[in-house]
Amino acid sequence: MKVLYSLCVLAFISICILIPDYEQIQKEPRLNDIQVIGSHNSYKIGIGSPLLNLLVQKDSKLSSLQYEHIPLTDQLNLGLRSLELDIFYDPEGGYYSNPKGLELVKQQGVNPMPFDEEEKLKKPGLKVFHVQEFDFRSHQLIFTEALQELKKWSLAHERHTPIIITINAKDAEIPQTRKPMPFDAEALKTIDKEIKSVFENDRLITPDLVRGNYASLENAILEKGWPYLNEVKNRFLFVLDEGNEKADAYLSNFPLLKGAVLFLNEEEGKPNAAFRIVNDPIQNFEKIKELVTKGYMVRTRSDANTIEARNNEYTRFQKAKASGANIITTDYYLPSNLFKSDFQVRFKDGTFERIKP
Repeated sequence: MKVLYSLCVLAFISICILIPDYEQIQKEPRLNDIQVIGSHNSYKIGIGSPLLNLLVQKDSKLSSLQYEHIPLTDQLNLGLRSLELDIFYDPEGGYYSNPKGLELVKQQGVNPMPFDEEEKLKKPGLKVFHVQEFDFRSHQLIFTEALQELKKWSLAHERHTPIIITINAKDAEIPQTRKPMPFDAEALKTIDKEIKSVFENDRLITPDLVRGNYASLENAILEKGWPYLNEVKNRFLFVLDEGNEKADAYLSNFPLLKGAVLFLNEEEGKPNAAFRIVNDPIQNFEKIKELVTKGYMVRTRSDANTIEARNNEYTRFQKAKASGANIITTDYYLPSNLFKSDFQVRFKDGTFERIKP
């Protein structure tokens, strides 16, 4: 019996050595275990004072445009792991050249700051800026050039946490501005084309990668879960931050998101639901908690329209953290230089990424 007992003990020890501890396996973080702070309208250079003053005189609510960002590379170097890019469709080039705001400043007897001296807006392809005519200054006017900047940084920082990029495909008409070119199904297809022209597949987290052999993306994330974090280091995940109309148009190119680069902001219960954008963590606190508990990834915002920064109000940020949202975007990872404020969004240890408590 003693011999048998000794053999059993040795067998048990061997098994423990050869097979990883089950609890440790369970604790290995997945992609949706991260909580990162990112920037909102990440490309944006502040509107020049002469033009901003004119806009605010016409409508005081336009003071909400008084924010700006450092270059994309500097944001990544600081530690941000989520960015937002607004894009405009311009297949022939030149459609958004010479914004009206420049002429309005000249009419006031002021020389506007230099703009697009290299005439990049004349190139065909997707453009990056905030609002046609008035909020047009951008660190990267060309979408592919923004992507190339991100890729260059990524290649120089091996094993970085995946970077989530949300994309607004903008075509809303605004009074007294030129009418944007619409983002129909064909235009939406160019987003994938331009991303793939810069990023190889092994640098992307795609719906196909997450779905695997499951019938739908939602089935995959609810039953299997997101990929383990270590398996998707150095990669980028792109999300189309648009409503049902554009989502349906995109799906006409990529049914069930097969072969697609972009994730969609689809409501839970739909086959392509995996990534949700819920911008108000105060009003939707319980909803965000429920979504992340089930396994969806969620982006929310810690501030909006410069309100929290002007009032040094952190309630929204505290709710965003406590909700478990994976991505929290801000305009104030650094305090504003445009008005007096100490408001700054980062975690307690001064970083911008962590595994969720």
